[in-house]
Parts: sequence; C-alpha cells; structure tokens
Amino acid sequence: MIRLKFFLAAFIALGLSGFSQGADNEPPAGFVALFNGKDLVGWHGYETKDPRKFQEMSAEDQQAARTKSLEDIKKHWSIQGADLVNDGNGLYLTTDKNYGDYELWIDYKTVPKADSGIYLKGVPQVQIWDFTDPSKFGLGADKGSGGLWNNSPGKPGKDPLVLADKPLGEWNRFHIIQIGARTTVYLNEKLVVNNAILENFFDRTQPLLPRGPIQLQTHGGEIRWKNIFLREIPSEEATAKLQAAADKEGFKSLFNGTDLTGWAGAADNYEVVDGAIRCKAGKGGVLHTKDEYSDFVARLEFKVPPGGNNGLAIRYPGQGDTAYVGMCELQVLDNDAPQYAKLDKRQYHGSAYGMAPAARGYQRPAGQWNYQEVTVKGSTITVELNGNIILNTDLSKVTEYMANSPHPGKDRTQGFFGFAGHGDAVSFRNVQIKSLGTAK
Repeated sequence: MIRLKFFLAAFIALGLSGFSQGADNEPPAGFVALFNGKDLVGWHGYETKDPRKFQEMSAEDQQAARTKSLEDIKKHWSIQGADLVNDGNGLYLTTDKNYGDYELWIDYKTVPKADSGIYLKGVPQVQIWDFTDPSKFGLGADKGSGGLWNNSPGKPGKDPLVLADKPLGEWNRFHIIQIGARTTVYLNEKLVVNNAILENFFDRTQPLLPRGPIQLQTHGGEIRWKNIFLREIPSEEATAKLQAAADKEGFKSLFNGTDLTGWAGAADNYEVVDGAIRCKAGKGGVLHTKDEYSDFVARLEFKVPPGGNNGLAIRYPGQGDTAYVGMCELQVLDNDAPQYAKLDKRQYHGSAYGMAPAARGYQRPAGQWNYQEVTVKGSTITVELNGNIILNTDLSKVTEYMANSPHPGKDRTQGFFGFAGHGDAVSFRNVQIKSLGTAK
C-alpha cells in the first residue's frame, strides 16, 4: 500500500507541476529528447496505416521504406530555430523506435483552421485542432484538444474532460502517460483524458501493439512542435500506476496479506510468502473464496516462475475441474516457456481454457509482476492484462472446443472465484473484487 501511495502522489504531482526545463529541446532528468533540435535523425515518414503491416515487413524492407519516405519528409518538414515545423501536408513524422509503456511531453503551436494529432503506438489519436472553428463544432472541436477522437462514440476518452487549449498562436503542452492501451492526457496541466483505453482504430477487436511508434500528424494547416521528451516506464512502476488509476468504488480486498483468512478449498496446498498467495511447488487444486459471485470485476497482480502454470477459477461450483465444471478457467501461464511453444491457442495466458483464445505478447517476463483485471457479466468475460484488453468473449456463443471436450459448466451463472493450481509456485497479491450482481 505504501508503494502505491508513493507512485500515486508522484504521478499526480508530475501531472500538475510539469517538469524543470532548461533550453528548448534539452530533456529533463530521466527523459530522452526524440527531437534533437538540429535534424530528423530517428524519424521517418508514415501515414494512417495499420502499424502491424509495417512491423510484419523484413528489417531490410522496413529500412528501405524509411529511406524512401524521407523524400516526402524533406518537402513538408523543416527546422526553424528550435521549432520542428510542418506545412500541413505530407507524411506523418514517425519515430524509428517503437515504445511500450511511457510518458511523453510535447509542445505544439498551430494556426486557425488547423487539424492535427499525435498517434500513440501508431494508432490515432490525441486530437489537436482549432477549438474556435465553427465549421468543426459538429465534430467536437468546441470541446477542445486532447481527446482520443478516434475512439467509438460514447467511449471514455473520446471527448476531453475540459477545454484546456490556449489561444491560437500560443504554445500548448501535452503530458501523456501511456501504459498498455490505457491513456492519460494532460493539456496545459489540466486533466483531459483519465486512464481511458485507446481503441485500435484499424481493428477494434484487437488490442494495440505491445510496442509501436509515435507519430505527429499533418492535416491541412501549419503546426510547430518542440520539447518532445519521452521516458520509458519500467514494469513495476507501470503496475503501480495502473493500480493507482483504477476505480476503487465498490471493491473489497480478498487477501489480507498475511494469511488465508476468507479462503476455502485447497488451502493446505497454498502458502503466504512475502505478502503474496503462492501455490506450493508440486501441489495444486482450487483455492477459492468463501463467498459466491455472479457478475463481478476482479483485479489482482500475479507472477509466474519460468514455466509456471495456474489459472483463475470463474464461477467455480466448489469441486471438480473448474476448466470444465466451472464457467471457465482463465489461464495463468508463462507463455514464453519452451515447453508451451506448440500449445493450442486456447491454452495461452488469459484464454478461457479450451474455449476462447486471448491475444498474446502482453505478458511480462517470468519473475515479474503483472496487473490483470477480469470482468464477468452474464456469459461475457473481458480480460485486461497490463492495460491491454486481451480477451473479450461471449462463452454462450462458443461451439467448438479444444480436443472436442465439452465444457458443461460454461453456462453457470454463479460460483466461487479462486486460483486453480497445477503444481507450480505461481504467486498472487493485491486481490480485490467488486460484485456487479447478486452474491451469497
């Protein structure tokens, strides 16, 4: 708890106070300058195009595409004093390097009628536009810049929380925190997007790439940029920020950090080590809550040893194999272990075992803590891992099963929540739950 409070205090202070800056384009401590104020080393040109297609190219083809794009960049981008200037046309300036979890500072100044933005992980976008232009009020320009404009209508983050733009002709400053797909945006020290999921514009059923480029969009009017600073966020801090930013209302702790009070089932096969529940090596079975839940949100942190295998028991009836007699077992697995290289796709981490596969590539290496949130509503299950939605499925629609083994419990409407051990020392901590429906 002390660790979370510390990171939350630092997070809030940083968002409100800005950074101590020297000369333009000289980064503060802990940050790197993406624009050096002299040339465009580290940048190339790209467009509104799925970044996955670029990452699927060979290294040689990627480099050839970058080199060719510079012909267009030279026509429309220039350096004037400390400013990086675009004339409103051409390809979008795109970092050569891809980034995962990070915080980004960036200053911009634009002109009347302009419309621009910042792509995060190659996906549009943090919106920038002329908030005084009546012709775009129907699109939301009067609400100001900073929103995730390409999110679906009504989704969190699409519109900025407040109008924070400075008058045209003045410099504005963004502070963006990107953890997984979770996006927080400050504009001129005002919070305009609060921990919202940035949707994948190119395929809304899929999460963002684990790592992707930052792009500066060009869209019809001159825009100037400077002080583009980035700090990559280490995994432990990223987890703490996700915990600190998560909604606390209605959640209760399921684990006191010292013993297994409140838990039932295979308690003899689990232990408490360093403030975490851990399955004993060589042991297993389901450790479950004493209360049953129907619809709920559960959040926790987990850590797998190399080759570790466990699971989350969802609506478990209290006996039997939860993967079949419960609504499901959500896999907890070291996806990168060599022995799991050829599993069925419905066996990897976050999957509803044997029924629905989760997206891969979002788990941290074995031995590191991961943050996960699970939402169960009716027959639907959503799994968020380290800020990324890796599973969003309706089990009532599943008709094909791994090895043709049916799952008779998948239509259960109530049961216990717990951990399904399989002999490996997998650990869990900061376990919380929020009931969304009737619970015993």
